[in-house]
Amino acid sequence: MSPETIMWVAFGLMVSVVLFIDLGLNRKSHVVSFREAAGWSLLWFTLALLFDLGIWLTMGSQKALEFLTGYLIEQSLSVDNLFVFIMIFTVFGVRGELQARVLKWGILGAIVLRLLFIFIGSALLKEFQWLFYIFGILLLYTAWKMAFGEDEEMEPDKNPLVRCARRMLPMTKKIRGDWFFTRRLGLWVSSPLFMVLLVVESSDVVFALDSIPAIFAITLDPFIVLTSNIFAIMGLRSLFFLLSNLMGMFAYLKFGISFILAFVGLKMILMMTGVHIPIALSLAVIVLTLAAAVVVSVLVRKPEDGELPESV
Repeated sequence: MSPETIMWVAFGLMVSVVLFIDLGLNRKSHVVSFREAAGWSLLWFTLALLFDLGIWLTMGSQKALEFLTGYLIEQSLSVDNLFVFIMIFTVFGVRGELQARVLKWGILGAIVLRLLFIFIGSALLKEFQWLFYIFGILLLYTAWKMAFGEDEEMEPDKNPLVRCARRMLPMTKKIRGDWFFTRRLGLWVSSPLFMVLLVVESSDVVFALDSIPAIFAITLDPFIVLTSNIFAIMGLRSLFFLLSNLMGMFAYLKFGISFILAFVGLKMILMMTGVHIPIALSLAVIVLTLAAAVVVSVLVRKPEDGELPESV
């Protein structure tokens, strides 16, 4: 077997086993504790590093650097998506144990969508290289909007999937239990929890439109793009519960993520002019930017709403 085939097999086995343990055996809805979330986050991060080591040994250092850079890009951009998930659960009033269930199915749906987006995007960029300009400009615009745009309020009624589902499906008024559908009086009815799942899935589609073009600035290799994306997505659920209570500590993190998006967008545009930024330099910029954003957020805490600065 070729080195890439060996790593495809290793990837499939690794993800399948952990998915079976995390999602298959752990079916009961429960509140994910900070300790449990930290354990799963550490596990997924360790598995990603081990997989990257396998790439280094079988496919070379260049591919390993591409995977690690892509993984860190996807992981850092996913943090912004966590803010959206928090807003969704707050608006719908979803309890902690039900949040884990929604995210479990939402992540499985995201994997299918990423497969579709990645293979289509890769084929288009190989055929129409001028799309790098479009994606680069899109990333620059997204970076500016994330850093300086106003936060938008979550309005589920404006979501087209939600409106369509409400027209087509009979639905209970309140969330009762952890089910998405049930039979009542011989008819199938949906729970508002299913609406939450639809909003989560649609938000991931929007998120993918930013994150997938970003990794295409690193490589067009479908293997690297896909595997780094899946590893980042699989760790998203545990990362959500790990950081959901700590988001206020990282007030400046979005500026760091915005800078990474702008850097990647500029990298895509420069590629079309013949200027190639080395992968190692891109990796260093991403790591240093995230570290700086976290340090600044911890050292320069913003006052909470209603809290007066100490000098007042």
